[in-house]
Amino acid sequence: MAISKDQKHAIVDRVKDLVSNSKSVVFVNFHKLPVAETTELRKELRSKDIQFTVAKKTLTKIALNSLDIKGEIPAMEGEMALAYSGDLLAPAREVFEFQNKFKNQISIMGGIFDGVYKNKEEMLSIATIPSQKTLYAQFVNIINSPIQGFVMAVNAIAEKKQG
Repeated sequence: MAISKDQKHAIVDRVKDLVSNSKSVVFVNFHKLPVAETTELRKELRSKDIQFTVAKKTLTKIALNSLDIKGEIPAMEGEMALAYSGDLLAPAREVFEFQNKFKNQISIMGGIFDGVYKNKEEMLSIATIPSQKTLYAQFVNIINSPIQGFVMAVNAIAEKKQG
C-alpha cells in the first residue's frame, strides 16, 4: 500500500526530530532478522532506554540532508532501522552485542556520533568501547597494581627477616 504525501512528511519530521534530540544514532541493517528476534531486539533495547525505529531509506536520507550534520552519510543497504538514545555509546554497544549474538542477520551500517556521520568501521570501533563502569574498574586496577606489588614485596621481606 502506498504512503500518502502527508504520511511521508510525518515520517521525515519524525526522523528529523529523533536525530536532533539524540546524541547517538546507529543505522542498522536488519534484513535477515526474523520477527521473533526483531521483537527481542526491540525489548532489549527498550530496557536499556534505547529506541528502535524502522524508516524508509529515501525518507531517512531526506530528513538527514535537511539537518546540519558534519561528514558524509554512510552507505545504507538493505532494510534499515535507527537505534538512538541520549547516551553516546549505548546504541552502538547494544546493537553490536546483538549483532554478535545473531551473526549475519543484523549489522551496523554506520551512524551519527555526537553530530558527525560515522561509517561502519568507525561505529564498530565506538561499539567496542567498554562501559564507564568497566573503564573505572580498569583504571582502579592499574592504580592498584603497583601498590599491590609493593605490599607483596614488603611482606616477603618481613617474612624473610622473621624466618
